[in-house]
Amino acid sequence: MLNLVPQHEPEARSGECPEPVMRLASIRQALRLVSGGFNAGPEDDLDEAVGDRWHEAGEARQRWFDRRSGRLVGIAAAGIEALLGQQNAGHQPNRAANETLVNEIRRELRDIAGIILG
Repeated sequence: MLNLVPQHEPEARSGECPEPVMRLASIRQALRLVSGGFNAGPEDDLDEAVGDRWHEAGEARQRWFDRRSGRLVGIAAAGIEALLGQQNAGHQPNRAANETLVNEIRRELRDIAGIILG
């Protein structure tokens, strides 16, 4: 099973990227790995900007971001795992399905980043 969430979660120290922001970075990296043959991967990385503004966002926005990013991890993992499963079974995944999945994940990544970036 594909797992996009870091398994070891050390205690957060000031100056480090918060775990919910690291989720988005993990999803972007996974898209890069699977989209090489299908798409160019995510176009913009907002993770650094989100990490920089995380502590200014307030607790309500941080919780909202945390919930949405957690949900996206599950959705992205299931979709990417299905694509990889098709490849591993010797089948060519449907190009339109690949593009739709990648574009939807990209859109959701931008929307989630917007929670913190405004």
